[in-house]
Amino acid sequence: MAKKKAGREQEKRQDPVRECDLDGGYQSPVRTIRDLSLKNIQSLVAKSRYVQALIILTIIGIFLRFYNLGFNSLWLDEASTYTISVKSFADIWQVTASGEFNPPLFYWIEHVMLMFGNNEVILRFVPALLGVLTIPLFYLIGKEFLDRNAGLIAAAACTFSPFLIYYSQEARAYMMMLFFVGIATLFFLRAMKSGSLTQWVLFGAFSALAFWAHFYALVMIGALVLFALIEWAPRIRNELGNLKMLLAAVVVFVVLSLPLIIVTLQLFILRTSSAPTYGIQGLGIIFETFVQITGMNSIAMCLLVALFVIGIIQAFRIDRSKGIFLVLITVLTFVISYVLSFKMPMLPRYLIFLSIVLFLGIAVSYHLIYSLWNTKAVVYGFVVVLFVISAPVLAGYYSGYSKEDWRGLSAALQQKTQPGDIVVSVPSYISQPLNYYYSSSKAQTTEIGATTASDLDRISAQSGNHTIYYVVTGDISSADPKGDAVLWLKNNATFAGTDVTQGIYLFTRS
Repeated sequence: MAKKKAGREQEKRQDPVRECDLDGGYQSPVRTIRDLSLKNIQSLVAKSRYVQALIILTIIGIFLRFYNLGFNSLWLDEASTYTISVKSFADIWQVTASGEFNPPLFYWIEHVMLMFGNNEVILRFVPALLGVLTIPLFYLIGKEFLDRNAGLIAAAACTFSPFLIYYSQEARAYMMMLFFVGIATLFFLRAMKSGSLTQWVLFGAFSALAFWAHFYALVMIGALVLFALIEWAPRIRNELGNLKMLLAAVVVFVVLSLPLIIVTLQLFILRTSSAPTYGIQGLGIIFETFVQITGMNSIAMCLLVALFVIGIIQAFRIDRSKGIFLVLITVLTFVISYVLSFKMPMLPRYLIFLSIVLFLGIAVSYHLIYSLWNTKAVVYGFVVVLFVISAPVLAGYYSGYSKEDWRGLSAALQQKTQPGDIVVSVPSYISQPLNYYYSSSKAQTTEIGATTASDLDRISAQSGNHTIYYVVTGDISSADPKGDAVLWLKNNATFAGTDVTQGIYLFTRS
């Protein structure tokens, strides 16, 4: 009787989703790297629906990430990437050590890319390429976390995500961070299953690369280590030797990141020494992160957050540790971000790695639908839904400007200005995108930066009879929180137009 009861219990716990096999029983001939041969690859491509679907998604991803890659002008942050990347390797490191709140790895890579030319496509090529490679990476993570169906759905979510597409077309380090965090997560999941020292070392190594790409990757890395400690707590209590593998990963990370860790501590103290003048604070950072990662519209957010919650519930039903994984990383990331938002600038793009957890949760939710409707169409249906809810946002994204049009404004300014005129950037640091497109030497003008009303007063007093053009963006609100500079412009300058996005304002004074 006991054996029958145990058998029934085991039958109840058996995962019905395992029956959902899009390949119809086809067994992959590739088990390890050694199995990679032309014949086996041909077999996979010809017979595996998962491989075929992943290839199609990746091709779509290539189009979505490289299409119109150079259409938008470089905006302030991207122009800052260029300004730093043209420096030598040693000088780039010095910029980071001196206060630049971004690690040097991305700038070093961009420095190499600039050897092939200097334009928007060159500067955005690496993020776009990594954005494409992240699609099969999400498949592998989903497959490792649950099964191939979850992997395919996670890959589809990545493919059509407007949030990830946007940052795949931006010359910043966010996609690089996501890519390396994704690889680290993949090796982490494998290490947790196998206990292999090699997997743990690789986890530590790619965690270090993620940290060298962006400081905030440390939050995800820390959450993964904490999860491992929680999961292994019973084994650790019985035998401290079980900590060796995890400690090996931590040691690898520390050794590879040591110079950056020291700089990070110094920058953290500097960055949190005063209240932030921009960014999103409190619960707003949580809400806005959900909005942006789920597709940048309310309908998509409601649907995908609901699926994410269902996925968490299903993860607990399948395997308690999977549910803890999703909840722990999500909650810990948001708690840390909530607290830090009052100490330093906080924006959803810093939390881009949460797309891994969010898309995993959404992928796991198919488990419930499949248990109610036992057909392979469920998996394909998820892929279709993810495309449909993203399509309106993507249509808008590709049909207009999504960044300030510095290229257009600079061309207009080039036509307006006469030799001897003065061009003032307000605040001063927006001279970076302006100078990428506008040539003061060609126009024979003088460029000056200003941030405060007193700066503007001084420039006006020294201008003589020359016409002054003021180029202004919304950044003046964070650079001059009191609003004195804006008030000065209203009282002393004449509005002369904007760029097509109405994000850059031009004022003049004769």
